Amino acid sequence: MSSLGRLHLITDTRPGQNPLNVVRAALAVARTELVVQVRVTDDATDRQAYDLARQVAALCAPYGATCLVNDRLHVALAVGAAGGHVGAEDLPVGAARAVLGSAAVLGATARYADTAVEAVAAGASYLGVGPVHSTTSKDGLPPPIGVAGVRAVTAAVSVPVIAIGAVTAADVPALRTAGAYGVAVIGALSHAADPARTTTELMAALTW
Repeated sequence: MSSLGRLHLITDTRPGQNPLNVVRAALAVARTELVVQVRVTDDATDRQAYDLARQVAALCAPYGATCLVNDRLHVALAVGAAGGHVGAEDLPVGAARAVLGSAAVLGATARYADTAVEAVAAGASYLGVGPVHSTTSKDGLPPPIGVAGVRAVTAAVSVPVIAIGAVTAADVPALRTAGAYGVAVIGALSHAADPARTTTELMAALTW
């Protein structure tokens, strides 16, 4: 899984956001190092999720970037995405692996070392670990685990660990030192005045 991109961009489809513009800006900079996780709000229809995922997959293809779909694995299959990502409220990792097949990229959310080990054993290709800091991007998130929490997970597993949770470029050196393979961002890019410049800063920090 060394070919997995180090910068994961999770789409923000809340009112006032333009996820496709952010994806375009990030792709132009990060290229093959970008993984776009298509995430829609819970109240979005499958058709809305499909339409967004189809457009994102088409944008990623020329750059050799990876398109994943969060939660809705049938949408991932429908648009020919590289795989998907499941959280605690989604299909169990083993079931998700059965749906996507053995060749797909499958991410799983983990917070502690024991659940991380279980997720890898069940078929996770990589782990999204956090939240590193408090974040408002998603309701009902647990308290932040900090850099130390990320380190505890990276010490327990051999798959790439992607740190998530209000992460900025300034956080990346400490997270990489803690063993994180990469980072996942939402607000850092979706709320940036210049997403391309912010992507450049993130990539510079990730590729030391």
